[in-house]
Amino acid sequence: MKVLYYDCFCGISGDMNLGALLDLGVDEAYVRRELSKLNLDTEYELQVKTDNKKGISGTRVDVVLKKAAPIHNHDDHHNHHHHHVAQTGTESDHGHNHHEHRNLRDIENIIINSSLSDRVKELSLAMFRKVAEAEAKVHGKPLYEVHFHEVGAVDSIIDMVGAAVCLDYLKVDKIMASPVQLGGGFVKCAHGIIPVPAPATVEILKNTPVKSGIVPFETTTPTGAAILAANVSEFTEQLDFAIEKIGYGIGHRELEIPNVLRLYLGCQDRGGKREEQTKESAK
Repeated sequence: MKVLYYDCFCGISGDMNLGALLDLGVDEAYVRRELSKLNLDTEYELQVKTDNKKGISGTRVDVVLKKAAPIHNHDDHHNHHHHHVAQTGTESDHGHNHHEHRNLRDIENIIINSSLSDRVKELSLAMFRKVAEAEAKVHGKPLYEVHFHEVGAVDSIIDMVGAAVCLDYLKVDKIMASPVQLGGGFVKCAHGIIPVPAPATVEILKNTPVKSGIVPFETTTPTGAAILAANVSEFTEQLDFAIEKIGYGIGHRELEIPNVLRLYLGCQDRGGKREEQTKESAK
C-alpha cells in the first residue's frame, strides 16, 4: 500500500506543500500543463527553484502575481511586471490588487469550467470549501458572501489546485500526517493584528492534533491547513511504513528551526502481511 506522510514539524503552507511534492518527484512540466487549464496564466508566474534552509536542500515554489497592465499593451509589457512584485509583494500586500475580489462561487466556476480531470476538480473544491466554511464561520457571514483574502488570491488557487494535481499524480492509497505545528505570536491580516494560529486556521484544524509555539511566527496558513484537512485520513507520529522517497518544501522565512515541510513517500504492508508473502500468493 502506497503511503504519503506529511511531517509538519514546522507547519505547512500552500507553497511549501507544492515545493515538497515537486521535490518528491512529481513532474514539474506536468503540473504546469495542468495548472494552465485554469486559464489564469496572465495573472501569475510559477517560479520553482532549489533552495536551502539550515543546511537542508529542497524545492521552493513562488507564485508571483503579475501586475494588471492596461489591455492595449498587455502583451508587450506583462513580462516585466512580475519582477517588481517579486521584490515587494508580501502576504499582506496581496490585499490591495484586483485579483483579490473573488469569492467561493467565482473560484468554483474557474475550477468547474476548466478542462482539469474530475478527480482534480473534486479534490480542489473540497480544499477550497474547507477554507470558505472556516472563514464564513469566523466572520459570521453566509458561505458565498465571504470575499476572502486567503481564498480569493490567485496564489491560493494555484496552491490548492496544484496540490490536487500532485496528489492525483502520486495516486497513493493513504495520506497521513504528524500533529501540525501552528507557530505562535501574532500576524497582520486585512482585519488588523490577530493571534497565531489565525482563527480560520484553527477552525479548519478542529479535531486534528496540533502543536504550537515552537517559533513566534505563523507556521501553518489556512491554505496549508485546508490541504491537510481535506486529504489526510490519519494523524499520527507512528511511522509504520518503509520510507522510499523524501521531499522537502522550502519556506520563505528564516527561523531558528529549518523552515521546511518534509514529505515521505512509502510502502505500508496491508494487514500486517509481508510483501513477499503477498507476492507468493499472487503467483
